[in-house]
Amino acid sequence: MYRSITAQDNKSSSDDASAVRATVTNYIEAYYTGNAARMEQTLHPHYLKHKIHGDIPMREQTGPQLVEDVRSGGGTHMAQAQRTEKVTVLDVARNIASAKLVTPGWVDYMTLSKINGEWKILSVVQRIDD
Repeated sequence: MYRSITAQDNKSSSDDASAVRATVTNYIEAYYTGNAARMEQTLHPHYLKHKIHGDIPMREQTGPQLVEDVRSGGGTHMAQAQRTEKVTVLDVARNIASAKLVTPGWVDYMTLSKINGEWKILSVVQRIDD
């Protein structure tokens, strides 16, 4: 079945892309500033991150582990000049989206899910640069 795309569909898609971008931005800014409550608001209940760093065996991090890391000041040690990011929304399809977050030290490939009208980060594959 073919469905035509209307102006309303385009507006909705644009609104969703903006909301996805805002969620990812809140995620990284929460990390940089040590704001655990703000971080927690961005995460899906089943959040899981896979960290890939050269020859080091892959590591996993759950949502509660990430929130605790942020609460302990995880990203606050970074120099202000390095606290930069580029967020690209790669795709939005109904209640699923993908985004890419580029920072000076790593790249996050993210999958987000829309729950109760809010975008939440479900999974991250993180490539850590040397």
